Amino acid sequence: MNIDPRLQAEFLIEALPYMQRFQGSTLVIKYGGNAMTEPALQEQFAYDVTLLKQVGMNPVIVHGGGPQINSLLARLQLPSKMVDGMRVTDDATMEVVEMVLGGQVNKQIVQGIQRAGGKAVGLTGKDGNLIQARKLQRPDGLDLGWVGEVSQVNAELIRFLDGGGLIPVIAPIGVGPAGESYNINADLVAGALASTLHADKFVLMTNVAGVLDPESKLYERLRITEVQQLMANGVISGGMIPKLNCCLDALAGGVRAAHIIDGRVPHALLLEVFTRHGVGTLISDLD
Repeated sequence: MNIDPRLQAEFLIEALPYMQRFQGSTLVIKYGGNAMTEPALQEQFAYDVTLLKQVGMNPVIVHGGGPQINSLLARLQLPSKMVDGMRVTDDATMEVVEMVLGGQVNKQIVQGIQRAGGKAVGLTGKDGNLIQARKLQRPDGLDLGWVGEVSQVNAELIRFLDGGGLIPVIAPIGVGPAGESYNINADLVAGALASTLHADKFVLMTNVAGVLDPESKLYERLRITEVQQLMANGVISGGMIPKLNCCLDALAGGVRAAHIIDGRVPHALLLEVFTRHGVGTLISDLD
């Protein structure tokens, strides 16, 4: 595809003040959806985060892997059960989760970034006690097995890697007090990391355009009170609610801005960070 050189130059000029403004800043990116399963989008994402690092920003990636886990469970003829979007995780399922997230998926992302010219290091939350966890206790008492929630994040390990020019790629597996493994929702891990690191940006890559109004029009910008009001009035519902709650928690924890973006758009990450309008919904009270 041939692109008018003038348009390319205009994009670079538009991107310049954002590059200057966010040099040295931290971006925590929840990587998932189509952007993580379609080869062309995978390659573009790898180049995007490599470019972010090259211009002086510090991207930190937390990835999911639900479809890949489902595939291996099916091949092993193991049951797969979800409750409110969380995977019931017995001993056998936890082994599969660790193999897929900590092995297959994590290493594919690392290799993609390195092919793009970046330097990445793959981790699970168990490495260096990065993500300390406890068992998730549901209000209804339902036991989900080895499903956990974040109790503490070792931010110094991430800062050490950032300072060494590395891009951390993190699988959302936490470590309990006795060294046991916990399967944790990747959105929650990313939000906890963003809060602990006081990230400038927390980005959730999804398979939707962003936050939509009842007429399916995109909200390009929302303030915290507006999000709370839209949820209270039932304007926003379904699967977007936990994502927005994750964003609100991150903002309450010191993150400057949260973004819900459409990972199906080529180079969505660069467009959101380096252009005025972006490709999703920005949530922030800061101007």
